[in-house]
Amino acid sequence: MRKHVTRVGALLLLLIVGVAVYLGWPDRARMSFASVTGARPAITDPREQIIPTVGIAKAVGWSGNAAPTPAPGLQVAAFATGLQHPRWLYRLPNGDVLVAESNSPPRATHGIADWVMGILFKRAGADVPSANRITLLRDANGDGVAETRTTFLTGLNSPYGMALVGSTLYIGDTDALVRVPYTTGQTQITARPEVVVKLSGGGNHWARNVLASSDGTLFVSVGSSTNIADHGIDAEQNRANILQVDPAHRTFRIYAAGLRNPNGMAYEPHSKALWTVVNERDMLGSDIVPDYLTQVEFGDHFGWPWYYWGGYPDPRIPDAEKNPALQQYAKRPDYAMGPHVAALGLTFASDAKLGARFADGAFVGEHGSWNRKPLSGYKVVYVPFADNGFPAKGAKPVDVLTGFLDAKGHAQGRPVGVITDRTGALLVADDVGGRVWRVSAAGGQQIAAR
Repeated sequence: MRKHVTRVGALLLLLIVGVAVYLGWPDRARMSFASVTGARPAITDPREQIIPTVGIAKAVGWSGNAAPTPAPGLQVAAFATGLQHPRWLYRLPNGDVLVAESNSPPRATHGIADWVMGILFKRAGADVPSANRITLLRDANGDGVAETRTTFLTGLNSPYGMALVGSTLYIGDTDALVRVPYTTGQTQITARPEVVVKLSGGGNHWARNVLASSDGTLFVSVGSSTNIADHGIDAEQNRANILQVDPAHRTFRIYAAGLRNPNGMAYEPHSKALWTVVNERDMLGSDIVPDYLTQVEFGDHFGWPWYYWGGYPDPRIPDAEKNPALQQYAKRPDYAMGPHVAALGLTFASDAKLGARFADGAFVGEHGSWNRKPLSGYKVVYVPFADNGFPAKGAKPVDVLTGFLDAKGHAQGRPVGVITDRTGALLVADDVGGRVWRVSAAGGQQIAAR
């Protein structure tokens, strides 16, 4: 009898261990990465895990003369180095470049999940305190290197997006849209930032991008506080949205909703329509859900947290919290960037002078995955567009700048914001590397990194 009980106990223990290993084992991609990109990506069944798949490149920085690898026909060099976690870039009309040196505000640790997240942030190089400043970079002699650097503006709270409207510069702090007066050529602003509207802060997805509209309003992107409204939808008030702000009256409305973490925003040059890149949800497997690039119109709802990619239900949403009426109206995104690439930066090629191959499309900075095996993102890609203002038929993302991961899979850098400079070169903010890279057409003068 005792022997029988021992065997049953051993089998039960083995079963428990087996279930634990099954649930906690990293989920590896089963689809080709290319199949989960483009206008018609493969959307496979979700693979939930109690213990999430964790795969994140350890941040090591750039050593010696190491640099990213540009696409054939392009060259890369450092526009500026020695920056403190540069995240976002903005070009002023006179060619000066503003860079937001910023990071997440301090986060409280309330449990094991927060503790684990802190470990991941440290490994990814994202645990550095926010410099909370905007720095001005000027390349007066046109050699492709910023020889002038000044502290342009301080007194900010995790600043990110910037937009100049007339003589007023707007900045997206994590908890407010603020503004300061600006005069062309100014290298420092001492005025105290004025709050235009307050924004919901805290939790995840702290970055707030800003884009000026032709009608005098501004678009402000506000990501969700959690992965899938984990603390209830009421805790996500005015989040997972693109807001439209009326600065004259200091009011805002929700322009588009159901966008888990919209970040880069830009106008497509043919249609003049608003486009954005969005980070989709985590922990449904290494093959889904793809981050995306999409046109956004007033009143759109993209389904978060209930649905993804135009109506696929998230199985983790409790029955009592489901929203069946939304399913048939959830908008399907226009273009999949691939699963978990962390698409953040976005700019169109209207001002770029990188050759015919990169003349009509969108550049996207992919910060890189944490919830996928193998890693995805960690590069800058290009999406070719057609004259109709949408990605070209059958187009797949084209690598523009790679090599942010070294031979060991460590992150030498991680790209974020992307813009063009006044010469038509592409500037890339690299937060882990502490640099701004300049990508230009090959054949010109090679610029050495400082």
